Amino acid sequence: MVFVVDTLIVGAGTAGCLLAARLSADPRHVVRLVEAGPVWSSAASTPPEVRRADLMPIGPESPWVWRYPALLAAGGGDPDNVAELVRGRVLGGSGAINGGYFVRAVATDFAAWSDELHGGTEWSLDTVLPAYRQIERDHDFGSAPGHGAAGPIPVRRVVDPAPQGVEFMAAAAAAGFTEIPDLNALPDAVPSTGFGPVPCNVEDGLRVGTATAFLLPALSRPNLTVSGGIMVTRIRFHGTRAIGVDYAAGEDYGTIEADRVVVCAGAVESAALLLRSGIGPPAHLRALGIPVVSEAPVGAWFSDHPEIGLEYRLGVGSPARARVPLEYVLTLDDIEIRPYAVAFTPDPDSHRLGVAMMRPHSSGVLRLRDADPGSTPILEHRYLSAEYDRIALRAAVDVAGDVLARVPGARIAPVPPGGADAAWLRANLGTSQHLSGTCRMGVDTDERAVVDPMCRVRGVTGVSVVDLSVVPVPLSRGPQATVMMIAEHAVGYFSS
Repeated sequence: MVFVVDTLIVGAGTAGCLLAARLSADPRHVVRLVEAGPVWSSAASTPPEVRRADLMPIGPESPWVWRYPALLAAGGGDPDNVAELVRGRVLGGSGAINGGYFVRAVATDFAAWSDELHGGTEWSLDTVLPAYRQIERDHDFGSAPGHGAAGPIPVRRVVDPAPQGVEFMAAAAAAGFTEIPDLNALPDAVPSTGFGPVPCNVEDGLRVGTATAFLLPALSRPNLTVSGGIMVTRIRFHGTRAIGVDYAAGEDYGTIEADRVVVCAGAVESAALLLRSGIGPPAHLRALGIPVVSEAPVGAWFSDHPEIGLEYRLGVGSPARARVPLEYVLTLDDIEIRPYAVAFTPDPDSHRLGVAMMRPHSSGVLRLRDADPGSTPILEHRYLSAEYDRIALRAAVDVAGDVLARVPGARIAPVPPGGADAAWLRANLGTSQHLSGTCRMGVDTDERAVVDPMCRVRGVTGVSVVDLSVVPVPLSRGPQATVMMIAEHAVGYFSS
């Protein structure tokens, strides 16, 4: 069978935009990129709400997001903790609506990743570091070892921080923590505990993601086609060989044939698409009337960062003039404490401190609700199910409270006498919205693996997944920089 399209990429998010731009740089490689949300043809035509770094356009009226109900933690005698997850449904994906946080994963993450590959070095830090470097144009540390100074993504740290961030970092220093000037430095230069400014992919007050930096400059290539408003409903197979996808575009339906399908729809939608296409647990698929193409543990053992929100108030008139939502962080190995620089309520004196667990032991499950592509999947995070997580979060809340108590004039919402017990943690539980690992990477003998170390879906031919869903371990930092790295590193798997 002869295909007009060499590579069909499903999802024009952080990974999909980068991959489409890189692959189409070869004029012999015909690439088609489809996106469920809207697309545009230039940075100038991008809505300002999507570009401004001080805004996160995820409110109830936003037309640029997917929304998913998620059970964060079962009640344990109390009401269940249910939250709404939001993901970018727009050119650039979640990278077009997020806070611009651009911190790399740490050395221990890549060591754990290699352990999952039984010592394989395909995704070790030494192997992926060139991809990180090639992506970035670090205006502060571009000439430092391990950094890049000529990549498409600008990286800067705040130079005129909002007052609440300054006060919190002064309090962290008074509590004995040291400053980390460059959170993206090589491992021997970054202690596991300390505070520092957040590297952000922001320039002139605007987010610069892979849509802006990679894809839009490539749109004139005759071998690259980008289409919006295309909801891929399933991958089409001939036996176990992928031959394209079925899609819906409003009231229209059709099929796009391709030699290879690369799914870059994000950890929720990538997993849901595989399941709708017959790749998943057979009993689950048959119960929904979906023919089984290949057995795979899609949706099992996913990870996300549980986050406790501590509310506090400063004196009347404290201005909020932040240029990005998060300017500084305090890291405590596998805990990240975040003094958010934007208000979460209309009250300008009310502030939030996020206490996030970055390497939780609890894992979640994603399942289809039914076979309808328009239905949201069932998401159960199962936060706090591991005792380790409850103990670690209690201790982290204590540390965060101690630092906050050193901020002049701070008035902190009370924590129960004796500390944050399980009921209090559950009542104050949120999520960092960093869901990953729904299509885990692993070796042949790993019963949890959906894709191999080259991102190819096991049990079928011609389908790969390239996004956060393949990461087999929790990441100790927010994922955006690492998703870009994954796509950059994976280019070599598809360019031949």
